This record gives sequence, C-alpha cells and structure tokens, in this order.
Amino acid sequence: MNVDSVFRSRRSNVLARRGMVATSQPLAAQAGLAILQAGGSAADAAVATAAMLNVVEPISTGIGGDCFALYYDAATQQVTALNGSGRAPAAASISALTDLGYTKMPTYTGHSVSIPGTVAGWSDLLARHGRMALADVLQPAIWTAENGYPVSELIALGWRTQEQKLRRDPEWQSGDIDNGPPQPSGNELLIDGRAPRAGEIMRIPTLAETLRGIAAEGKDYIYKGDFAHKLSAHVQRYGGWITPGDMAAHTSTWDEPITADYHGVRLYECPPNGQGLATIIALNLVAGDDLAAMTTADRLHVLLEAMRLGFADAQQWVCDPRVHPIPLHELASRAYAERRRQRIDMQRAARAVPYGAPMAGSDTVYLSVVDGDGNACSFINSLFMGTGSGLVVPGTGVSLQNRASLFVLNPEHPNALAPNKRPYQTIIPALTTYREGEFAGALHACFGVMGGYMQPQGHLQMLVNLLALEMSPQQALDAPRWALAGPGDGLGAQEEGGLVFVEEGWDFAVLAELARRGHRLAPVTGFARSTFGGGQIILRDPQTGVLTGGSDPRKDGCAVGW
Repeated sequence: MNVDSVFRSRRSNVLARRGMVATSQPLAAQAGLAILQAGGSAADAAVATAAMLNVVEPISTGIGGDCFALYYDAATQQVTALNGSGRAPAAASISALTDLGYTKMPTYTGHSVSIPGTVAGWSDLLARHGRMALADVLQPAIWTAENGYPVSELIALGWRTQEQKLRRDPEWQSGDIDNGPPQPSGNELLIDGRAPRAGEIMRIPTLAETLRGIAAEGKDYIYKGDFAHKLSAHVQRYGGWITPGDMAAHTSTWDEPITADYHGVRLYECPPNGQGLATIIALNLVAGDDLAAMTTADRLHVLLEAMRLGFADAQQWVCDPRVHPIPLHELASRAYAERRRQRIDMQRAARAVPYGAPMAGSDTVYLSVVDGDGNACSFINSLFMGTGSGLVVPGTGVSLQNRASLFVLNPEHPNALAPNKRPYQTIIPALTTYREGEFAGALHACFGVMGGYMQPQGHLQMLVNLLALEMSPQQALDAPRWALAGPGDGLGAQEEGGLVFVEEGWDFAVLAELARRGHRLAPVTGFARSTFGGGQIILRDPQTGVLTGGSDPRKDGCAVGW
C-alpha cells in the first residue's frame, strides 16, 4: 500500500542519530535526553524520564505504582524483560472481602492497593543495564518537584477528574461499599484543594523530599524505612492489608519475553502477569493474512475479531504464573493461533467469544528510549485508574496504585486474589527486532501505547500500520484508531454485542460495512480520544543508525533527539 502520497500527519517525524526519547510530556522527554547527552544509557534515560513523569504527570504514574520494561542490549542483541509489579499483601483474603459484602474486588479502598513495585524496578533496571547511579538520574525530577513547572494542557484536563477522589469528598461515589474517611493528604497533589490549571505553576515539595530520600538511600528508602510504615498505616486506615513486612519482602523479577513473528520482525512482549499475551495471540492470528491487499473494512474486521480472541484468552489465562502455572508456550504458538482463527467469520462479528483450551504443554505513562549505541528501553509506569486508589501517603506526595482491583474473587480462577500473588496487569511495553536477512537480531523499533485495555490493541494497530501498511512512526500514531470496549469496563468486549469505539477519521462507508457485519460501533470525538491511549515509537535504521521518532498527538508529549 502506497501511503507516501497521502498526507496523514500533523507532525513531522523526529530524526537523530545519537539518541532519542519519546514520551507524553515534553519536560520529561528533555530530562531523559539530558541523561543521554551526559553519557547515560537507554536505561539511565528511561528512569530519569519516568521519575520526571512522576512529577509532571502525577495523576498517571509514580513511586506508588508499578512498572515493566523491555531492554535491548545492542552488544549481545538480547532482549530482557523486567517485571516491576507488586504482589498482594500476605494477609489478602477473598473470604474477608465477601464477608464485607463485596462480590468483586473493590476499586478504590485500601484492599485495591498491592505493593508498589516502581522504585525497585527503577533500581534493578539501572543495576543491570545502567551506567549511572539512581541518585544521578533522579536530579531533574527532584529539582522540578521542588521548584515547580507549568502544567501542560491535557494533563490539566485529566487532573481535574481526580479532585474528588484525592480529597475523598463525602459526595464522591466510587461504587465501593466503603470509600473511607476524607483524606487531607490528597491536597498534596492539589492547589488550594483543586487541580492545577493548564499553565499554572505546580510544586510538590513532599514528593521532592521523597525523591531525595530515594536518591540518598536507594530502594530501601521505600521498602525498609519510615516510608513503608507510613504507607502501611495509610492503606490500613482505608481497609487494606499491607504491612511493613510486605513492603520489605518485595522484589522485582527478570523474565524471558514472549514473542511473535510478523513481516520480517520479531515482536517482544513481557510475559504474564502482563496482558502482552493478548497482542501475541492476535498478531499470530493475522500473520497469515495480506492485510495491505484487503479492503479497509475487511482489514478492520479481521483485526477486531483477532483482538476479541486475544482478549478472551488473556482474560482467562493471564495471572501470576509463579503462583498458578499457565500453558504459556502453547498459547503463544502459531499452531494454537491456527486452531483459533477458524472462529473468524469474515461476514459476521462474533456474537460470543469463549476462551480457548490449549493442550497441556484509565491511565498510564509510556516512554521509549534509544541511545547512540543502539541500546533501547521500552518502559511503562502506571498508577492504573488515574491517581490509582487516590490514597496519598501523608507527607510524601505519593499516590498509590489500585492494581489489586484486577484480581477476581472466584477462588477457582487463575487470577484469583491470593496472598503474595501478582494481579493481572494491563501495562505492557513492546519492542521489535529484525528476524531475518543481513540485520537479523538488530533493533527495529522501541514502542508502546498506554491506556488500560487499549494497550494490546494499540500494539497490534501500530505494527500493522508500520509493517503491513508501510507507515512512518508519526503516520502510524496519527492514523485513526479503534478500540474494543475493555473487558474490565463493563461494556463487554467479549460478550454478544460488545461495543467497538471508533475514532473520527474513518470513512463512513467503511463504518457502515462494519455495522452491517454486526459490529456495534460507538464514535468517539474531541478530548474523549484519550480512549485510544497515547503511543510513542522510535525506529532505528540498522545500516545508518538513524532514529526516526513519533509521538502521539492525543497526548501533550513529543519525541526529542540529538
């Protein structure tokens, strides 16, 4: 498909050779670039960018959240996967929640908070792949939190939606049985009890102090000191179970990535407990199709049906495999996809999508970094739903995630709540290498699309745009998107009649044809485009070393290089 003759982008691609950072906020991208310019690796720049995002986009990410990373080592051409997600506390109990009247996991109480894995993840990534100390890469974030910054536009818009949650207003309705008492510490992330406005200077001195503590003492400041006691007491005040012992026991893990091959490249995803498996399954399902030769309606239909199947399997099987083993290699295999793809009817959207039975044997930040040596770090860091649980540890500026809300209360389910177990995680980075030819093993792209259940769908759409449709990174990000209504949002992506969100920009005749085939379409326009997440892509030319970066226009950010 020749897309060069069609102008799709409102931005140019960013081109550089010595290093590049792409993320959702310009000050964060520049913090990472400064680290690259000072001699840091992709890992050093990734942590500096992530820490700065904690300051300039604290409604989406931070110390109280979790992280995952894929790292490409140019010298060895190896890809490693870091799991920086936390586990349920040792006292976590399904029966304790059902006795309280819960029929599903609460969303915003202390029970929804699992151990935050971010700082251990930062530290462990640097220990294996960094050239700088944690204290060095945190300096831009510390300075900015202390001295302040003008809040960017889309972040200000999102911040406004979190005011009542942060304050724990009596009239705030979360849907949980008990929202808990008001929370004065939520004002640490507000100005005079309200969200900062676009362009207004925001300072978070308590967060600056926490970051200084981490710079001085490393990850032990979070997991083995006074902070751990403060966090535990605050979570317990809102019904949760976390103790200082749970905090001290936390560890990151290094895992073998899962992969799928497509159009001459190999896609790498982190294995479960992340939902990257959904992308792997969907990509395997469409790998045998000539998507570029199809009509737009046929192509979208195939992608939607493949994604439905991928989600059905992910919702059943993704869990903590160290607690509940799953048939991962079978699920990720092309042979399994060939059996599953028989369920795709080209003339009709699936009315029900059961998960397969293989034989035995709304808010996140994403950042992409490639350094001048060709090392790459695909990194994602999140609090989950906006400010997560909305619980802010008093005197620290740290909002806590609510990842444990993704557990289920059915004790027979692989993702059932259990002590010391990781929950299903939506956050997933992605990375591709060349699979064949002269440059086999070389880095192809470092990319990701943040946003809850949009993430595997975004990965699939970006790969198809880049490889099948031959788009540049910025074109791929600018193109209109679709999104199955997430399995966790009550709209039933896998159930009969599940909604498909469609962004403005698709041809009306294409949408009419999809509707004829039974897809229930829901148009999305304006600022509601955040439904489709925010992506960042950096491609590397293995012959010249030229980096080509794109940044999602649905976010405030940019790609920067030197």
